[in-house]
Amino acid sequence: MSRRRIGFWYRFAAVICKPPLVVLIKRDWRGMENIPADGGFITVVNHNSHADPFAYAHFQYNTGRVPRFLAKSGLFKKGLVGAAMRGTGQIPVYRESTDALSAFRAAIDAVERGECVAFYPEGTLTRDPDGWPMTGKTGAARVALQTKCPVIPVAQWGANELLPPYAKKPHLLPRKTHHVLAGPPVDLSRFYDQEVTPELLKEATEAIMAAITRLLEEIRGEKAPAVPYDPRRERIEQRRRTEAQNRGGTASVAQQEPGVREAVQEEGQGT
Repeated sequence: MSRRRIGFWYRFAAVICKPPLVVLIKRDWRGMENIPADGGFITVVNHNSHADPFAYAHFQYNTGRVPRFLAKSGLFKKGLVGAAMRGTGQIPVYRESTDALSAFRAAIDAVERGECVAFYPEGTLTRDPDGWPMTGKTGAARVALQTKCPVIPVAQWGANELLPPYAKKPHLLPRKTHHVLAGPPVDLSRFYDQEVTPELLKEATEAIMAAITRLLEEIRGEKAPAVPYDPRRERIEQRRRTEAQNRGGTASVAQQEPGVREAVQEEGQGT
């Protein structure tokens, strides 16, 4: 897909969205040279604010390679928003239905047509207390291994200072800076031409998340936790703590219930 083929609906969305973004946030954008000029590819991006899809889309729009995001199917149904979502070629995600796999197939089709598909591999806003990337879901790895396309890691920081996770009101002043750093493609070649198992997908996903995290460390100038925050593990540990408290115990959950660590690790294998 040529850098020049952006289309009416994306240009229309840019006319609406770019002016407030330019006013509200300053920009520190690096790594645009790592965005491929031609051919299909995916970007994998950390997610720490409800505002960062707009800020990140602004960055990538300016590279000339517009992203196709995976978005909730309900956004495609009504009004101007639905028309814009369809017109810009975004990919609907139908959760808990017989169409749940259609987003995966559509992402592969888009890449094979020479387009860019943007993934938030965490699947939701990070729940890490300090805003670091969490463990990732395997969708991006599945598409990458199926298509063998370039996987461009992208880290961003600053939209979360404008609109913190789950906040209802933005912090407009002082004016915030949106930092973006796109890195070179993640090398997944060691995973090619192997049987696609849950273990293989998990390992490829960890390589993707590690690349994003290294870029965010560079932006922030500090080290991420050695072990990424894992929502599944946290839910299990919280449940165990609650059960222990209900029994009136004072010992640690791991001491009271042998095998807890094993259960946590086993559930953490899920995708």
